[in-house]
Amino acid sequence: QVQLVESGGGLVQPGGSLRLSCVVSGIILRLNTMAWYRQGPGKERELVAGISTGGSRNYADSVKGRFTISRDNAKNMVDLQMNSLKPEDTAVYYCNAVVLTVRDTTERLWGKGTLVTVSL
Repeated sequence: QVQLVESGGGLVQPGGSLRLSCVVSGIILRLNTMAWYRQGPGKERELVAGISTGGSRNYADSVKGRFTISRDNAKNMVDLQMNSLKPEDTAVYYCNAVVLTVRDTTERLWGKGTLVTVSL
């Protein structure tokens, strides 16, 4: 069974940095778009950053200039480098990926989420 496994969340002070990682566990034929979403307390889930197979990136306005998404196609991984963190970045961060499975079906997968808390 194909799964997304996230790591790297935690508690950080305002202005600090964290790096989130997500790896595809299991056998797939192709890894397409990958992205990070987040859901803050009392808020809806929102797109933070996405990256295509070719490396094209898009970011939410609220994180532009502070967050960087990158991927390693050989390792089926996507990272999110978060700098200059603010209390409003506090949320559960979810990895998302569109994959082509060995059954030749396209599926959109979600990780279980990793908590990022920005606080003194």
